[in-house]
Amino acid sequence: MKIWLNGGLQDLETARVSVLDHGMTVGDGIFETVKSVDGRPFALTRHLDRLARSARGLGLPEPDRDEVRAACAAVLDANPMPLGRLRITYTGGVSPLGSDRGDEGQTLIVALGEVARRPDTTAVITVPWTRNERGALTGLKTTSYAENVVALARAHEQGASEALFANTVGQLCEGTGSNVFVVLDGEIHTPPVASGCLAGITRALAVDWTGARESDLPFDVLDRADEVFLTSTLRDVQAVHQIDGRDLPDAPGPVTAKAMRVFAERAADDLDP
Repeated sequence: MKIWLNGGLQDLETARVSVLDHGMTVGDGIFETVKSVDGRPFALTRHLDRLARSARGLGLPEPDRDEVRAACAAVLDANPMPLGRLRITYTGGVSPLGSDRGDEGQTLIVALGEVARRPDTTAVITVPWTRNERGALTGLKTTSYAENVVALARAHEQGASEALFANTVGQLCEGTGSNVFVVLDGEIHTPPVASGCLAGITRALAVDWTGARESDLPFDVLDRADEVFLTSTLRDVQAVHQIDGRDLPDAPGPVTAKAMRVFAERAADDLDP
């Protein structure tokens, strides 16, 4: 397995990042996960746009897009696989211990792992912790991900693949690594970015391609929604068949099934929408 690290391909087994890298010591970094299909990245331009937004939000210099594209191409060429998780990581680089950044430049890593196609339906749980819709990192895809690790571990303990958060005012927000959509009276709704959720790439495409509405939704909408589905880079559109142990019969429902079909067709037609 070959990865890209700071300017070139390296063997995964021997590639090394400094123990003083700010991404490791304080989580000062950003990342993107990009789906690859037969060696080609999906929606890479949108992911690079969000990577730049996240860099600006953290006060990091924007990464060189040409370099990142070249790194992605090199890694994909070096590691052929039918379906992959392409991970772009960009950190504050080697820095003093503490919160201050150093002056040695940033770290860029691009790696690839093979994945299997997700099942059409999944189980989720809700968790008591909240997203802060007014936090300094809100809307940024940062490597400060421990909150998601804790919530996802709880989901796995309960036989689910995802955990859903409310925000601080009790509105439905997002999952640990996904956006959430609900169907009410045949109409698709998803929380707005102002709720504190990440502006997901798949979320944006699903909104455009299905006509979903961005709506402020109380957290308990999950108890009365006709259908629920998740979106993310590797889930695409995935129906929810169980929430907190309560079954949602006949998932995927008709609206979700159509959304799944439309997304698959549109994505197949254009790998960089």
